Amino acid sequence: MDEKPIISVKSLKKIFSTGDVEVQALRGVSIDIYKGEFVAIMGASGSGKSTFMNIVGCLDIATEGEYLLEGKNVNGLTRDELAEIRNQKLGFVFQSYNLLPRTSALQNVELPLLYRKGVSASERKERAVEALKSVGLADRMQNFSNQLSGGQQQRVAIARALINDPLLILADEPTGNLDSKTSYEIMEIFQGLHDKGRTIVFVTHEPDIAQFATSNIVFKDGKINKQTKIENPKNAKEELQKIRAAAVDEK
Repeated sequence: MDEKPIISVKSLKKIFSTGDVEVQALRGVSIDIYKGEFVAIMGASGSGKSTFMNIVGCLDIATEGEYLLEGKNVNGLTRDELAEIRNQKLGFVFQSYNLLPRTSALQNVELPLLYRKGVSASERKERAVEALKSVGLADRMQNFSNQLSGGQQQRVAIARALINDPLLILADEPTGNLDSKTSYEIMEIFQGLHDKGRTIVFVTHEPDIAQFATSNIVFKDGKINKQTKIENPKNAKEELQKIRAAAVDEK
């Protein structure tokens, strides 16, 4: 791992005001995340994990504290500068996939590159094709979203997150809408990306899914309650083999 963290958060606070009421969503969070880490963020609803991810993803700004991304202080950036970071350095994967419905898988994956200067239409398509191949969808490129299963739609979303070769992949409940087998297939993709050196931070409410990561961070009441390194993460490929073997035995 690099000596300098990709993400360095110090005394991060976020206060939401609604009328006369103030809600402290984050109460002084400090953490460093390094290149090549695979981090699962957990916590009950309202614990602060989503607020933390929104700030890390440059979708929101902290009320107090410091957030350094590759050593650069994000807090003082303009809206346009934040948008540029999101487009060039971050890849997002959401629980609900966020795909355009009447658009092919290939076109969905190409979307982030439409806003990149200097990328030709042919290069855009070539990179989208490679990204879809990397998630096992070489034969589904022309299918519309509604012609794909939930697991296939999430693979398209992962391919779209990879298209810009991001510094960091941020995933919010990426298996939340999927059954166990499909969830493990998605985690197999994430573990493969991690094996290639990708830095991944994902939110999950499922303890068994968190065991595929290399470290777990648990939020509670706006603070980090627990941080655990996982010495022997579960192997998604092995778990899938067990499921398939069990299905054969049942027959």
